[in-house]
Amino acid sequence: MHPTLFDLFFSFLKLGLTAFGGPAMVAYIRELAVQKKGWVDQRTFNEGVALAQIVPGPIAMHVAGFVGVKLRGIVGAITTYVAFALPAFLLMLFLSALYQKTSNLPQVISLFNGLKVIVVAIVANAFLSFTKSIVKSKVEFLIALASFILLLMGISPFLVLIFCFLFSQALFKDKPISLEILHTQSISLTGLLFLFFILFLGLILLYFFNPNLFQLSLMMVKINLFAFGGAYTALPLMLHEVVENMKLLDSKTFMDGIALGQVTPGPILITATFVGYLAYGLFGAILATIYVFAPSFVVYLLSTKIADRIRNNPIFLKGKRGILASFCALLLFACFKLGIAIDWNIIKLLFFVASLLVLYKGINILYVVVFGGILSFILFR
Repeated sequence: MHPTLFDLFFSFLKLGLTAFGGPAMVAYIRELAVQKKGWVDQRTFNEGVALAQIVPGPIAMHVAGFVGVKLRGIVGAITTYVAFALPAFLLMLFLSALYQKTSNLPQVISLFNGLKVIVVAIVANAFLSFTKSIVKSKVEFLIALASFILLLMGISPFLVLIFCFLFSQALFKDKPISLEILHTQSISLTGLLFLFFILFLGLILLYFFNPNLFQLSLMMVKINLFAFGGAYTALPLMLHEVVENMKLLDSKTFMDGIALGQVTPGPILITATFVGYLAYGLFGAILATIYVFAPSFVVYLLSTKIADRIRNNPIFLKGKRGILASFCALLLFACFKLGIAIDWNIIKLLFFVASLLVLYKGINILYVVVFGGILSFILFR
C-alpha cells in the first residue's frame, strides 16, 4: 500500500532535519525508503541514484524527489522534494536574518574570522576530492589546466563550461562505455509541462513587475542548470555571479553565507537563501531558493522519460567528462578568489592547514565548522 502524501511529507521533513553530510544524505534516504518503509526496492532506488548523477543539481534532493514520483507521481515528487529541503530553508532563513542584525558585533566578527578560513579549506578539500575522482587521463588534466588559464584571463565560468563541452567532443577519442539499461517508468508529461509552465510564468511576471528579482531568479537558474557533479560545483558559479557579476555581496559576506550553509541540513546550494535574503529580503530568499533548486528538478523528472538515450549518448558522455574536468579548475579558482579576500597571518594559515587536513581525512564538515567556530572565539578575539 502506497503512503499518503501526508506520510511522505512528514517522513521526509523529519529526514530533512538531520540530513547533514553531503553524499551521505543519499544513504539516509535509502535507509528510510528501502530498508525501513519498503516503499521502493533496492534496484529501483539505485536507478534513481544513477539518474541523479547524470543531471545537474543536488543529487540527494533529486533522489528524494525520485522516491516521491515513484509512489505518488508528480505531486508525490514535489511533496518529498519540498519536505526534504524545508528544514534547511527555514533554518538558513533564520540564520540569515540573525546574521544581518548581528554581523557587526565583535563576537560575531571573531566567529566569522575563523569560519571564513574554514570555508576556504572546504572549497580546497572539494577541489582535491573532485580532482582525484575526475582527472584520470592527460586529456582531462589538459582540459582542467586550460579552463584555469581561461578563468585567470577573466572568461566567464559559464563560457568556459560551454567551451569544454564542445571541445571534449574532439578531444576524447575513446568510445564511451555503454551503461546498463534502466527500467524507470515514464511519468506524466502533462504534469512536467505544468511544472515548467509555473516556473516560466513566475520568471515572466518578475520580468515585468520586479526586474531585480527577475535577475536574481535568472541567475539562480543558470547556476542550477550548470551544476553537474553535485551541489559543490555550484559554488564557483555562485561566487562569480553573486560577487563579481551582479555584485550583490562581497567575497567575505559570501563566505559567511557558505559557512552558515554548513551548519544547516541539506545541500550547500541552500546558500542561495542567504544571498537572496541579504540582497532583497524575505521574498528574495524565497525566489532564490526556488530557482536554485527547481529547474534541475524538472530536468531530473524529464530524464526519467529519456534515461537510456541520455546515459548512452556519446555526445552527452564526452561533454559531461569535459564539464566535470573543467569544474576542477573552477573549484581551484574559487579557492583562490576566496583566499585573497582573507587577511592572512600565521595563525589563520595554521588554522587553514589544520582544517584542510581533518576535512581530507573525512571528518564530518558539520563537526569541523562547529568546533572551528568555538576555536575562532579563542584565536581571533
